[in-house]
Amino acid sequence: MDRMVYINRTVKRFSRILILLACLLAMNLVSKAQENPPRPMSVTTFQNLSFGAIIQGYSGGTVIIYPSGSRSVTGDILQANLGYSYYPAIFEVGANPGTLVTIINGPDAVLNGSNGGSMTLHLGDTDPPSPFINTLNPSGLTQVRVGGTLSVGNSLVNPAGSYSGTFSVTFIQQ
Repeated sequence: MDRMVYINRTVKRFSRILILLACLLAMNLVSKAQENPPRPMSVTTFQNLSFGAIIQGYSGGTVIIYPSGSRSVTGDILQANLGYSYYPAIFEVGANPGTLVTIINGPDAVLNGSNGGSMTLHLGDTDPPSPFINTLNPSGLTQVRVGGTLSVGNSLVNPAGSYSGTFSVTFIQQ
C-alpha cells in the first residue's frame, strides 16, 4: 500500500507538471500570434493629366509629359501656350510608414476628340519610381506623379479640338 501511495503522488506530480507545461506552451503560442493587418491604403486623384495646347503639322508626332511637370514634343508638333496648362497626373497615397507600394500602369488609353478623331495615351514613368516605401505618418499623404506620351496624328486624322478619355493606374500595397 505504501508503494501505491508513492505511485499516486508521482502521478499527481507528473500531471501537475504536464498541466504547467501545457499552460506555458499555450501562452507561448499566444505571444507569437500574427499581428493585426495593416491599415488599408488609400488613393485619391489630386490632379488629372493634361497635355496643354499644341499645334500639329502635316505628319504628327508625340507630346510627352514627364512626372516632373515638364513637356516635350517630337515629330511635326509645336508647343503652344494658349492658356491651356500642361501637367502630370497626381495621386495622393495614404499608407502606414514602411508600406511597400507598387504602381502598375494600365493599358494604353484612347482619347476621343470633340470634333472627331482619336489619339492614344501611353502612361509613362512615376515619381517616386515604383516600387517605393511610404515614409510618411498615416495622416500624411505621398504624392505620386504620373507622366504620359500622347500620339498625335496629322490634322486630317486628329482635327483641332478637345480630346479626353480615362486611364487606369493600380497601386498595390505589400
